[in-house]
Amino acid sequence: MQKILDQNNKLIFQKNYPFLSKKKSRKPFQATLGIGGNIGDVSRRFNHLFNHLKRSPFVDIIETSPILKNPPFGYLEQDDFHNSLIIVKTCLQPKALLRYILHVEKKFGRKRSFTDAPRTLDIDLIFYEQVQMSSKELTVPHPSWKSRTSVIIPLTYLKTKI
Repeated sequence: MQKILDQNNKLIFQKNYPFLSKKKSRKPFQATLGIGGNIGDVSRRFNHLFNHLKRSPFVDIIETSPILKNPPFGYLEQDDFHNSLIIVKTCLQPKALLRYILHVEKKFGRKRSFTDAPRTLDIDLIFYEQVQMSSKELTVPHPSWKSRTSVIIPLTYLKTKI
């Protein structure tokens, strides 16, 4: 099912997006991941990612948003992006979680050619608990989250408190 929001943005509702878990996680920390991609069958890849994370010992999926199809930013000569948010509970500290999601990106074929390049899968750590940190490798909350439609719109569809 699809819902057109405006001339640039469309919501896509499909298996696993949105999703709200009925199980309680025992993992202590909550994080919000932003996922995106615009190469190949992104919807299928998102479902594979969902299943991969479901089997992971490092995260429990709490909730996902619908998928937002929206135009690229930065480098504009590329296909529209599909974006969604995934709220997870985790036992990993922020930098360890970042290492884990970078490993997952690589497993799903992510290649880093240039800034804002087309990609198979991008996973950003948007929020981690109420933590605020800035280091060479990680800034939390994500420094651009407030200006990205790809985060703002899906956030409005989440039921879990962030």
